[in-house]
Amino acid sequence: MIRKIGFLIVCLATSAMYAQDGTVSPYSYFGLGDLRAATTVENQMMGGIGMYADSIHVNLRNPAAYGKLGVQGPGTFGITTYTAGISHTETRLKSFTEEQNSAVTNLDYLALAFTVKKGFGIGFGIMPYTSVGYNFIDLQGPEGAQVQNEFSGTGGLNRVYLSAGYELIKNLSIGVTANYNFGTLESTRVQSTENVQFGVRDERSSTIGGIDLNYALNYTPKIDDTHTLFTSLRINTQANLSARNTKRIGSFSFVSDNFIEAIDVNLEAQGLKNTGVKVPTTTTLGVGYGENLKWFLGVEYSFQKLSDFSNDFLEIENLVYNDASTIALGGFFTPNRNSFESYFKRITYRAGVRFNQTGMVVNDTDINNFGITFGLGLPLGGSYSNLNLGFEVGRRGTTSADLIEESYFKVNLGLSLNDQWFRKRKIN
Repeated sequence: MIRKIGFLIVCLATSAMYAQDGTVSPYSYFGLGDLRAATTVENQMMGGIGMYADSIHVNLRNPAAYGKLGVQGPGTFGITTYTAGISHTETRLKSFTEEQNSAVTNLDYLALAFTVKKGFGIGFGIMPYTSVGYNFIDLQGPEGAQVQNEFSGTGGLNRVYLSAGYELIKNLSIGVTANYNFGTLESTRVQSTENVQFGVRDERSSTIGGIDLNYALNYTPKIDDTHTLFTSLRINTQANLSARNTKRIGSFSFVSDNFIEAIDVNLEAQGLKNTGVKVPTTTTLGVGYGENLKWFLGVEYSFQKLSDFSNDFLEIENLVYNDASTIALGGFFTPNRNSFESYFKRITYRAGVRFNQTGMVVNDTDINNFGITFGLGLPLGGSYSNLNLGFEVGRRGTTSADLIEESYFKVNLGLSLNDQWFRKRKIN
């Protein structure tokens, strides 16, 4: 039954991924698009923190956590975990004068992890890295001779990864994740003048690919017989991506919705045919305290020197990058994981809060993001598998400086399945 549920969720998630764009945010116009959560529902519902590691959940943000995966007790290990997640986001876009509602459904991740031997685990999977999906209009000039620029964009980057985590000595684990990022970003600008039949259309495309690495170090000493101190250091190294670019520009007919005359711009002569995209290093520090599989509370701080971000082909006016940072607080509580008399006591309750300074400064205004998260981990049968339901409410941006404020409500659904694979059979 559990596997049937898993197959159904994967099918629904895959359908949703191809049915809609990954985002409807006008802020996906900047950089490489909207950065996706890149973590499981369990971690997202704790404000996105990633320092906590246990034996039954995959941690997509912290490869050192694979050293704990599958270890159920002294001499007992070998559980394989596979997990998938989808999300649905309702967004209200608000300017100083207008308001609009939109929605999008996404596949968030598909992943598999298992132990090779006690203290050594590996995992691999696929997930979206960034998403582009915007459409907005900029009007300039007096009435009767107004110039309209309509901007639209689609695409994004996906990520496949391979992770490994190893417990060097008791309570000290290290890990590394190799990410391969790939995808295409497409943008279009159509410029028209009031009472003029023809306009100008500018189409650009960047096919991007490249690798980055995520290193992690976890130190989890026992404070007493039941309580543990959780500490984590993670460094997501600078991604030096490569981009193959094209640009097409020409006169455009609004009647036929087609080019009248167009040329492919010689980007090679401008040194823009093949360019680099530099995504700066992100460093994350975390500390927490709790009782394994019972309760936990932790806080994380991330820092990225986003002012070093560069993309020579897609330079944008009125945009400056400052250094970015995120602070997140979150935790969970399970009343009694082994309770036979009450199902509700076996439910895991999660909550968190997050404040993100994105580093983007548009029209001399900082773009910040604040979110509150909460959710439930629902046990499936008598196994370690669970269905995770999560919610997030938040706000990004502002209506000042001719910008857009986004208020969003997000629903997450994730499945974490545990089974015993690769177990040697013994005959007495």
